[in-house]
Amino acid sequence: MLRRPVESRQYTSFKLAEHLDREGIAASIGSVGDALDNALMESAIGLYKTELIKPQRPWKTLAEVELATAEWVDWYNHRRLHGEIGHVPPAEYEAAYYLTAKKPQVTAAI
Repeated sequence: MLRRPVESRQYTSFKLAEHLDREGIAASIGSVGDALDNALMESAIGLYKTELIKPQRPWKTLAEVELATAEWVDWYNHRRLHGEIGHVPPAEYEAAYYLTAKKPQVTAAI
């Protein structure tokens, strides 16, 4: 089995951390106890494979997979009813959250 050197994995980790930092995203990747991040990712990939990829195979072209993936992601975020958030689509729940979230007050400096 061919393995990449540790340095290349560390480089990828540093690049990812830098990207997340630039975007203001708090990352737990690479820290102790980040199993929940991995579990969430594996769960989403598992759903994607179970709900889309496996039932429609064999796929004939990469373009077919790309289009079907875009449609599935759109459905997953905008039309899928999620039981843990009140049986509303995730995008609707997020929009409602930001409408009601307390916004920081901006004051003019005098």
